[in-house]
Amino acid sequence: MRELPGVRDLLLAEVEPPPLREAQTAAMNRRWEEAVEANPALFDGPTVVCAGVSRKNPETLLLTWYRATYRLFLLRHDPEHGSPVPSVFVSVAQPTDDGRLLVGRGASSTSYPGAWQLPGGTMEPAGAGVALDTECLRRHAARELAEEVGHVVASGDLELWTVTRGHHGSVGVHFRAPARPAEALTEKYARHVAAEVAQGRTPELDRVAFIRSPAELGELGGVCVNVLPVLAARHAVSVSS
Repeated sequence: MRELPGVRDLLLAEVEPPPLREAQTAAMNRRWEEAVEANPALFDGPTVVCAGVSRKNPETLLLTWYRATYRLFLLRHDPEHGSPVPSVFVSVAQPTDDGRLLVGRGASSTSYPGAWQLPGGTMEPAGAGVALDTECLRRHAARELAEEVGHVVASGDLELWTVTRGHHGSVGVHFRAPARPAEALTEKYARHVAAEVAQGRTPELDRVAFIRSPAELGELGGVCVNVLPVLAARHAVSVSS
């Protein structure tokens, strides 16, 4: 996992998906059936797959992408017909006014059950006739923060914070929200969980916590997604500077 330094803007361009061999399609479908049997909550919805990244200039990153559904990601794990299938995902660094960072633990129904992470999720294609651009990513990030933590932030208040390239070549676009008191965020999360449970839904994050540095991740117990230590370190530097 590494940061792509100096990115201040993104350009996104859609391309045609690469064709799958017949054996790849069969392996993908077989693995999807097995995954759904293990976790019936899985949904084969539309998603964005990274085709490549390059620099337009020192501060602008060109990201090419194509449309797929979630089952394509399972080809990452096939030893014979595997493919990297890099995802494009967003997250929100939500700081507190005393210098901490909100993190959440994925519920058992999510893609990373029990893993600590920032609020966020994998990108989906924009609606018909709507180009995928940085503003779409920003709106998606704001929606994920509201859906996972119950904290509503105008998308325009999210600043592009950093971009990462990680496992399988996946690209993470990370935004930073204005600081808020930890007590207020905790209260919003508690109300959000209560509302979700009342509607018969399982909250995507089963717990939230606040950290100051990567060293505190170990004190939370369990595991974390591989990008979180990088982002926690970036947060710690920004607070101390």
